[in-house]
Amino acid sequence: MYYSTTFSSPVGLLTLACDGKQLIGLWLSGQKYHGGCVDQPLHKKDDLAVFNATKEWLNNYFSGEKPAISELPLAPIGGEFRQTVWDLLREIPYGEVTSYGTIAKKVATKLHRQHMSAQAVGGAVGHNPISIVIPCHRVVGSNGSLTGYASGLAMKQKLLELEGVDMSLLFTPHKGTAL
Repeated sequence: MYYSTTFSSPVGLLTLACDGKQLIGLWLSGQKYHGGCVDQPLHKKDDLAVFNATKEWLNNYFSGEKPAISELPLAPIGGEFRQTVWDLLREIPYGEVTSYGTIAKKVATKLHRQHMSAQAVGGAVGHNPISIVIPCHRVVGSNGSLTGYASGLAMKQKLLELEGVDMSLLFTPHKGTAL
């Protein structure tokens, strides 16, 4: 059985989901693929320990602190490829960004392949079910483009600014499919 609660944050209403012990989802209001990994109904329940820990983590995060991802019991739902990508996202430090291409090279190495498509990585990044905590917003195009974010580029920029990322080398594309 899966449970949900909400959290009012400085970036809007967040929906949290868990299996009773581990966080399986954290979505921003209006986010693409909202709840997409969950194949059964979410039952509203506000008083679970994992939700309390996540809300505390989020309060610290939005206060400008840098809480460790390891403080939360995470269990994102997805196949081996997506899990590999999401594990690599967890390694991106606060205040830094990396590119889809860089992650693709790391995924290829981990999966013992010669090459991995940056577009395939982009799909896995976009389907990250635990936004903010698993920092998919820290992934940008190889040219510094703030391309692709399931909650929109303005939200991506806001989160990066909150974390103190040097935005002078990043830009919002004016046209393209990832807007």
